[in-house]
Amino acid sequence: MPPHASQVSVVVIGYDDAAHVTDAVRSALAQGPAVREVIAVDDCSSDGSPGLLEALAVEDARVRVLRRKVNSGGCGTPRNDGIDAATAPYMMFLDSDDVLPPGAVDALLAAAGRHGAQVAAGLCVRRELPSGREVPWQPELYTEPALVPRPARLRRLVHDTLCVNKLYRTDFLREHAIRFPDGRFPYEDFVFSARVLAAGPRMVLVPDTVYVWHVRRSAERLSISLDRAGIDNWQARMTAAAQAYDILLGSGEKLLARAARAKFLDHELRMYTRELDLRGPEYRREWWTLTRAYLSAFDAAEFALAPAPGRVIARVVLAAEEPRDLPRLKELAARPARLRPPYARTADGTPVWSADLPQVPLDHVLVRPMHLLPVAVDAELRPRARGARLRLRLHELYGRVADAGPASVNLEFVHREGGRVGTAATAALLADPEFDTWSAEVPVDLAALGSGTWDLRLTLRFHDGTSRDTTAHAVAGPGLLRRGVVPSGRHGVLLVQPYATHSGALALRVAPGIQGVTSVMGRRLRRLLHW
Repeated sequence: MPPHASQVSVVVIGYDDAAHVTDAVRSALAQGPAVREVIAVDDCSSDGSPGLLEALAVEDARVRVLRRKVNSGGCGTPRNDGIDAATAPYMMFLDSDDVLPPGAVDALLAAAGRHGAQVAAGLCVRRELPSGREVPWQPELYTEPALVPRPARLRRLVHDTLCVNKLYRTDFLREHAIRFPDGRFPYEDFVFSARVLAAGPRMVLVPDTVYVWHVRRSAERLSISLDRAGIDNWQARMTAAAQAYDILLGSGEKLLARAARAKFLDHELRMYTRELDLRGPEYRREWWTLTRAYLSAFDAAEFALAPAPGRVIARVVLAAEEPRDLPRLKELAARPARLRPPYARTADGTPVWSADLPQVPLDHVLVRPMHLLPVAVDAELRPRARGARLRLRLHELYGRVADAGPASVNLEFVHREGGRVGTAATAALLADPEFDTWSAEVPVDLAALGSGTWDLRLTLRFHDGTSRDTTAHAVAGPGLLRRGVVPSGRHGVLLVQPYATHSGALALRVAPGIQGVTSVMGRRLRRLLHW
């Protein structure tokens, strides 16, 4: 018998997810003899899920099915049922619409055993479906094996709020009464993860991929993390973040609590700020009021820990009673951040957000290294029959850009799903002293791109030897950001649409050939008829 046989209980939770739950359970069973049991907790489904689970239990004796008589309204209660039912020394959690990749349990179990850790954590990847593109979650934590004697030794741990990419000692969870919030409580992971860190476990981190988080943006029922259109989602996020902070602070983990507040500014605040333009005026007003009230409890040390973009956004929100400067805030919330004009100063020369909000300082831009500065580049792409032209304009930033000496710009159009580079070019940046800008104009071979969505990425190079990787603001105006059909020697025709992403960056959709054009126009017609 293998040395780690029958050591792990995998708790799979699901509600009305018959389309995916079988794959989830089978991915847990496929982990091999290390899995003692797969506890499938069905939250009172009505779509046939219970029958599928019972069939799996007949197929493999390791499957135990627990069916709740009343739907709990959230993910926490069924997971708590799994904690209570687990019989193995270790346990993991798995959602019904996700999967465990091969070898995940063995990798975590071996690391936990080798180091005597109460918690072992590994890399989670977000897999976009149907494209299959994978984006790692918090990859900075999982670049190499690491032993963390106490969570306070690695405050970055507060950024990984997932419960599913970790293996837990069952007796550790029970001894410290670590459970999820019951009932309907969105972002229950925040609270559970804070309780884990507050208990001070010995943790081990492994670089292996141990969890695949499926992202289905076109699903009829969006996941909580994707369903952000209502103000109740933002309220739930702040509630969960506030509880996590209180848990860490109450346990004496002041440094972790402050790090959690800084993480809120850098992650949650920036993400929802990027999306404010998508919401209506009533949502924006309520969001602004709720956010101001929440941020008013943050202290100076918590602001100081946060990266500059989130800190500045927070200070603008606190300084203004009503929503304002949303387009500019959206660009600052981008990754990488872009600080667009105006570049105001106080009478003594201190950089500030604007003449109207001089109480929001920007003095950090005077000392930050060039590769981190939120430089702003405007981009205009004009698809034409004789070839597209991309015009770029780099703005001055309180003298820092001029001091570095703009030399050239490298640009790439990168396929959003596949990550491949479709076309690349380099151009000199030429000064325009009258407007405090530097410009470049580059031809773009649209036919070389092919079908799909393409993101523009830039590397600015300076005469002082420094560089800055960034994206570009999509300029709107007459003839810009409009769909057009252009001839192509390779494809006959191309349907091309430059557009602004949620963060205001320039991107490009391309559909080659008559079939591609017909398909896109057909979808547009169907949307119009539906409307």
